[in-house]
Amino acid sequence: MNRREFAFTTTLGLGAIALPVHTHAQAPGFWTLLREGGCVVLMRHAQTEPGVGDPPNFALGQCSTQRNLSDAGRQQARRVGAAFTRERVKLDQVRSSAWCRCVDTAMLAFGQNTVWTPLNSFFGSSGGPDQSNDVLRDVQGWMAPRNLMLVTHQVNVTALTGEYLAMGEVLVTRPGPASAAGEPGRLRVLARQTF
Repeated sequence: MNRREFAFTTTLGLGAIALPVHTHAQAPGFWTLLREGGCVVLMRHAQTEPGVGDPPNFALGQCSTQRNLSDAGRQQARRVGAAFTRERVKLDQVRSSAWCRCVDTAMLAFGQNTVWTPLNSFFGSSGGPDQSNDVLRDVQGWMAPRNLMLVTHQVNVTALTGEYLAMGEVLVTRPGPASAAGEPGRLRVLARQTF
């Protein structure tokens, strides 16, 4: 046996050992799920200037008092919007927190937005469970072919899904089953994408 035959035989033998056989179908991908519709899409606002939370005495109506998008964040938001356009994914509604970094992300990415109070950050406050339940109740009947985009903050996303997102990351979810007491369940994460 020459070297070439030996290398081929060895590679073939190792390859047969190393390659597992998958017997289950692969889950639909990010864009496939969005094209099917019926998705509640959660996006953490795009990249911001450095910091955590907001400066002391910030005001919701005054962007100059808040931690805002960086230049990289504005570019990131535009990339998200360009990807949704390229992939021909329709969003029936876009809602965001009232914080400027969320409003700006939504407008730069999707060119539309409605501020929705339940998406406001509850970082450092006790309003989280009530806000999360408001969101979960509202999206419970969301069905195909419609898609809903929610642009919000990390604390909100974690409360709704149990997941942690990087800035500008997007989750595709669908409402989970209600509890025995009739309370809406968390959003089920089906796919995620970083831009």
